[in-house]
Amino acid sequence: MLAIRPASWHEPETMPDRPTLSVVMPAYNERATIHSALRRVLDAPVDSIEIVVVDDGSTDGTRELLTRGVALDPRVRVILHDKNRGKGAALRTGFHEARGRFVVVQDADLEYDPSDFAQLLEPLIEGRADVVYGSRFAGGGAHRVLYYWHSVANQWLTTVSNMVTDLNLTDMETCYKAFRRELLDEIHLEEDRFGIEPEITAKVAQLGVRVYEVPISYHGRTYAEGKKIGLKDAFRAIYCIVRYGVPARAARRPVPWRPDDASAASAEDSRADVS
Repeated sequence: MLAIRPASWHEPETMPDRPTLSVVMPAYNERATIHSALRRVLDAPVDSIEIVVVDDGSTDGTRELLTRGVALDPRVRVILHDKNRGKGAALRTGFHEARGRFVVVQDADLEYDPSDFAQLLEPLIEGRADVVYGSRFAGGGAHRVLYYWHSVANQWLTTVSNMVTDLNLTDMETCYKAFRRELLDEIHLEEDRFGIEPEITAKVAQLGVRVYEVPISYHGRTYAEGKKIGLKDAFRAIYCIVRYGVPARAARRPVPWRPDDASAASAEDSRADVS
């Protein structure tokens, strides 16, 4: 049976049944979609999967739904924040708890389709990438037609971010970001709200890792349907691009991070402990 644990709870160091994929799902007042989102993720084309749901202080009944139904699946773990702290804070908690070889972010509102996991993971599994972004603007899957100015703002923020990080992304603000798990241990995240997206991008660029993009489908919501991001988040994104991007560009690693770096550092620490 699922145990709902506080954010301070940590998985033991030994992980005999390590899943291939950890899906970190921040959730805040998503009563209408949380069970559907869990089912869709569990049905995704991945052999071994876990979902780490971080309920970020929901007050609409989402927490109650996380104690029954599909939330009781043993592949689902639920972590509760005592109050609403923001998407960035929920992602930090979820990343810390993730046990899989790879980690992907999945919002609980079903704007993004878990059937796209296979193409997100392909460059990681094949060893070609360390981070994969799912782009809503690279063509490919079906897209719901919604707010013109939102798409303009997204593309403008991506352009400004690219100018600072020297990446050539088409969708910096996308929810769908997939990582090698050990890479996340190299990134210290600070933002509590939606500023986490440009912060992640700046710090990924700083490490010099191999970044890929793949096209994804997108089924956006209207504000009446529960969309939460707003104009103040766009201004915060600009601030975060400068705050994190400029120092990261100046401190970019001369030798890019690679997956073996983490295991080598761990081995060195182990040798030091023995001596």
